[in-house]
Order: sequence, then structure tokens, then C-alpha cells
Amino acid sequence: MELSELLLNPYLYIIAFLFMLAVIDLTVGVSNDAVNFLSSAVGSKAAKLRTVLIVASVGVFVGAAFSSRMMDIARHGIFTPEYFYFNEVMCIFLAVVISDVFLLDLFNTLGLPTSTTVSMVFELLGAAFIISIFKISSGTMDTSIMELLNTEKALTMIISIFLSVAIAFVFGLVVQWISRTIFTFHYRRNLGSKIGIFGGIAVTAILYFMLIKGLKGSTLVPADVKTFVDANTGMLLLASFLFFTVFMQVLHWLKVNVLKIVVLIGTFSLALAFAGNDLVNFIGVTLAGLSSFQDFVTNGNGMAADQFVMTSLMESAKTPVYYLVGAGAIMVFALCTSKKAKKVLQTSINLSSQKNDENDMFGSSPLARNVVRVTTNMVTAISRKTPTSVKDWVNERFRPLEEREDVAFDLIRASVNLVLAGLLIAVGTSMKLPLSTTYVTFMVGMGSSLADRAWGRESAVYRVTGVVSVIGGWFITAGAAFILASTVATIMYFGGLPAMFIMIAIVAYLLIHSHLRYNKKQKEDREDAKVQVIMNSENPEEVWDALRLHTAETLSHTLTFSAETYKTMFEAFSKDDSRPLKGSLNKIVDEKNLIKKQRRFETRGMQRIDQSLAFERTTWYHLCTNSCQQMLNTLIRIGEPMKEHTENSFSPLSKGYIEEFSPYCRDVFNVLVDINNILSTGDFTTADEVSERAKNLKHALANLRKTQTMRLHKSQGSLRMDFVYLNLIQESHELLSEVRNLLRGGKKLFASVAESNAVITE
Repeated sequence: MELSELLLNPYLYIIAFLFMLAVIDLTVGVSNDAVNFLSSAVGSKAAKLRTVLIVASVGVFVGAAFSSRMMDIARHGIFTPEYFYFNEVMCIFLAVVISDVFLLDLFNTLGLPTSTTVSMVFELLGAAFIISIFKISSGTMDTSIMELLNTEKALTMIISIFLSVAIAFVFGLVVQWISRTIFTFHYRRNLGSKIGIFGGIAVTAILYFMLIKGLKGSTLVPADVKTFVDANTGMLLLASFLFFTVFMQVLHWLKVNVLKIVVLIGTFSLALAFAGNDLVNFIGVTLAGLSSFQDFVTNGNGMAADQFVMTSLMESAKTPVYYLVGAGAIMVFALCTSKKAKKVLQTSINLSSQKNDENDMFGSSPLARNVVRVTTNMVTAISRKTPTSVKDWVNERFRPLEEREDVAFDLIRASVNLVLAGLLIAVGTSMKLPLSTTYVTFMVGMGSSLADRAWGRESAVYRVTGVVSVIGGWFITAGAAFILASTVATIMYFGGLPAMFIMIAIVAYLLIHSHLRYNKKQKEDREDAKVQVIMNSENPEEVWDALRLHTAETLSHTLTFSAETYKTMFEAFSKDDSRPLKGSLNKIVDEKNLIKKQRRFETRGMQRIDQSLAFERTTWYHLCTNSCQQMLNTLIRIGEPMKEHTENSFSPLSKGYIEEFSPYCRDVFNVLVDINNILSTGDFTTADEVSERAKNLKHALANLRKTQTMRLHKSQGSLRMDFVYLNLIQESHELLSEVRNLLRGGKKLFASVAESNAVITE
């Protein structure tokens, strides 16, 4: 085909669009997924972050070069291309990448867990399925859906993806339990001659699955080398085990920390497995589309796109090395420059941390509570039947360190996490089965943390909720990917090329919109930076400065919310409108949960400041947070009677009561706003004056309460409405009491060091 004809071919621009999305997928995928293989090394502090990134980058780059075999999944792993025409195959591939962008945007917006592997498999399945249905229903093809789709292979991949959840969890639990029983938490004094065997097994297993299995699919290794390795696998494994066992033992005798070496090698292996397994998710469809286009241009001989059969896709992928190397380079660049890496990394570390700090980032669910309760009862029943000597021996092996270590978990668990996750993913890769790297790593970490008894009574329900949320995210992702890809494929199948380019324009708009939305989140990024200072800085003064700002913002947010909610509820009750009341009560519940979360975080921050300062300020901090919680409880007590009253269509608040209380409502609102300004600015020069105003307003409300009580004895109207009005007066009085306590506590909490010894009178 001449160059001029090629440039006029609309499918050329579709291929260009696929490549653009492939680059974006590589960048986003590494930013969100690849940090999972960093968590063990960073959480155990096996090396500096820069060293870990270098090791991981090498692993990613090498893994990309060894990933050629996985590309067959996009070509003929889900559907049978010899039954499809070129235009139909391009419709399938374009539907997959477009659906992927839609899904990433949707799940990122909702904050739900997702998997690029699950998305790719089910998008291919959904698009191919709907196109197959149309082909069969049109009567142009006398075949069944079972022949058009590679059902056996597709079912095997789907089962392997979901089965890997249980397998990874169980293996992580069992292997970590055995490792911990051997080494205990006091592993430094129990290494002895066992560390050589442990290191030898770990490194030999990595070499076997990462190199020997990976050699078969690499285009970089000569055929004679592959033949030699395949014929002498047993001898190579035995030699590797003996060599590395001796080598690791010698390193231990030379005072080298062998576990750190194992962790870094494990980081390399998991990074390599990630690239080898997940690269197909990012560029597999694009390369399959390019191969289809090249075949159509070269061998089409002037045939129309709806007449050229894609038999060539039945052949195994022969991906040029420069595509793999280029993809690896992009992944390494994204890994080293990603701004999201630290946030995702910290999430992964917190979930598997040995520290039982009531981490409730996933919240609590009824299912998790029931699972924990049933499991606890089962463990208790088994414990009663177990001999005391056995229980004592096991408990002694699992007795945690008495000293507090500044790590999320130790090097034993980090080694098991990395080596085991890498092996499981490599097994799937060698069998051409796509596994979700994110969830295999996650489930191995959850299993090993359970074995280490990190799931204490205070955190188990949250950890179980996290696991359930992840698995639920898989099912949501699978269903959404299938439905969305089939819908997009339907539109493009009947709309032809115009519909394809319209869908491309929509995706371009989504990408631009997502970029603009990301820029709006820079404020949140700055907040995250402040949180990092509180939790990671080694300077107590720096921690206190960041903590003081964070706490002031938390209190300010609660005051702003309380003032607006108080005003909204009175206005809604005055208008006999139940909808704003219902909405306000729901928001109060969310605000209470936020305060609870922030209080736990800030309390941990208090533990990291100077001890004398913490002792002095902690009392006032808890006074402030208690006042905030009581303010919200007061708002609930105000809103619930109002909501019940209006929903039952009882007599509305009389005009006289509205006119009487409106000035009080305005004054309470202004007091809350003024106290908010004092705490947010740190300027307490007007604190006494505002506190006095609040005190006088309390006296005025107390007099109004007496007046309303006398009215109740003489009332001939609606007692229900009179009681709700009396409750409003009473709780407004309590709200002022709590906000005065908050001002007093804030004045003490945020006082400068020079002022801290002064006596501050009310």
C-alpha cells in the first residue's frame, strides 16, 4: 500500500490512538499497582527507598523483556480470531481500551478497588461475546458461540484469577506460620545455621520461576540455551540450592544481614513477575491491534475490512524486542517519578502492619463482624481441646518483641511476602494465566499478617472488611468491565467508523477532564504532605508544628460544619421541610466518623512529640475533641425531634416562635463562627470577649427556657410542637456550653511554649 493510501486509512489513526492509551495505561498502571512490590522492603526498612527503587526498576525492566508469551492472551486467549473479520477485531480491541479508560475514571472517582488484569480479561470477553451474538443472529455464520469464543481457555483464566485470592491467602498464612515458628519474633538470636537454608530455598525458588520458567518465553535467549536449561533443570536447581545455601551461611558468619539480601532479591523477583504478568494488560491489546492492521495492509489485496478474516492472530505473538524494552523504560520512569506511589505504598503497609493501632481505613461491616465472631468462637473451642503444653510452646514461638521497633513488620515476614507472591505470579505467568498482581500481593500480605497474629481483637474486623472490600471490588470490576465493553462494542459495531471516532473523542474528553480534576486535588496533596511529616519526621518540633496545624484545621472544620448545620436545621424546621433535616442528620453521622478517624491519627501524632510537651497538651487536646463530639451529639438531639415532627406532618412551628427564636439562632451561629476564626487564626486576643458573649447568650436561653416551660403549663395548642421548641432551646444552651469548653481547651492547646506556664483565666 502506498504511503498516501496508508495515511488515508482511518484504521491507522485508530492504531495511533491505541498506542497513546497504551502509554497512559503503562504510566497509570505502574503508579497504582507496581508499588505493591515495594511495600515489604519499605515496610521492613530493608534498605533506603532509593535503593529499593533501583532494585525494583531493574526487575521491571528485565520482566518486560521476558513477557512476550503473555501477549497471546489478547490475540486468541479469549476469542477465536479465525472466525472474525478485521473490522470486527478492531471493534473488539477499541471497545476494550475505551472501556478501560471509562472504568479507571469511574473507579478512581468512587474510590473502589480495581484490577487491570480483571478489567482486561472481562472487557475482551464482553466485547467478543456481544460481537459473536450479532454474527450468529445475522445468519451469516453457521456456528455456535462456543466456537467463536475460546470458552475453555477463558473459563480457565477466570477461575485462576478468582482462585488466586484463596490460594494466595492460604499460602501466605501457612508459609508465614511455619517461618515464624522456626525463627520466632526474636529471629536475630535464632538464625544460626537455619538462615543459610532459608536463604538458599528463597533464592533458588526465585531463580527457578523467574529465570528458568521465564527463559521459555523470552525472545532474547538463544534456542540452544533454552534447550540446555530445559534438559538440565534438576541439576541446575540442586547446584543453585547448594551454592546459595553455603553462600548465605557464609554471609551470615561475616555479619551480613542475609534477610535484607533476601528481601531485596524478592523485591527484584516480584517486580520482574509484575512486569511479565501485567505488561499484557497495558500493551497486549494495542500490539494485537497493530498486528491485525499490518496483516490487513500487507495481505488484504484491496479487500474490504468486513471481508478480511484475521487468521493471523491464531499464531503465537512474536513481539519485537524494542516494544518490550520501550514499555519497560516507560514503566521504570513512571515508577521512579510517580507522585501517587507513596500514598498507595503507605496504604498497603498500614493494612499489614504488625502494630495493632485500630486502623479502620476500610471501616466495619456486618459480614466482617460475623466472620470475626464465628472465627473467635472456633479458635476458643479449639484452644480448649489443645493440650496446655502445646499452647505454651506455640505461644512462646509467637511472643512479640518487647521493645517497640520503628517498622511495620520484620524482615522474616517481608521475605515471605515477596518470595511467595513472586512465585505465585510467576507460576501463573509460566502457565499463560493472568493473575492480578495487586490482589495476589495483597492476599499474601493479609495471610502472613494473620499468621503473625497482627489481626488482634481491636483490628480484626477492619482487616476482614478490607479483604471483603477487595474481593467485592473484583466482582464489581468483572461485571462492570463485561457490561461496559459489550455496550461500547455494540455502539461501534452498528455505528461503524463514525461511531468509533465519536467514542475516541469522548475518551479524549475524559482524559482531559481527569487531568483537570487531578490539578484541583493539589490542596489534598499538600494535606497529605503534612500527614507525612507527622508520621515520618524524626524532629519532635517539626511534628508538633504540623500536628498543631492539622488539629486546628480539624477543629475549624467541625465548627464550620456545626454552625452551618445548626442554622440549616432551624430554617428547615421553620419551613416545615423534612428533607434538609434528614440530609443534615446523615451528614452529622459522617462528620462523627471523620472526627473519630482524625482523633486516632492525631493521638498517634501526640506520641511522637516531646514527652513533656505531650504530657502538658494531651489533656487539652482530648478536651477539644470531646467537645467536638458532644457538639455533634447535641445537633443530633436537636435534629431528630424536628425530623420526626415534620415527617409526621404535625403542626408546624408557629410564626411567633419563629420570630422569637430567630435572633437567638443568629447569635449562636455568630458565636460559632467567631470561635472558629479564633482557633483557625491562632489569635486569642478576642477569646475572652467571645466567651463572655456566649455566656450571656446561655443566660438568655436559660430565661427563654423558663418562659417556654411556663407556656407548657398553660398551652391549649399543640404540645408536640411546644416540646420540640423547648428541646431546641435546651440543646442550644448545651451547644454553647460545649463550644465554650472548646475555646478554653483550644486556648491551652495552641498556646506558645512561652505562654504554656501562664495561668489563663476564663
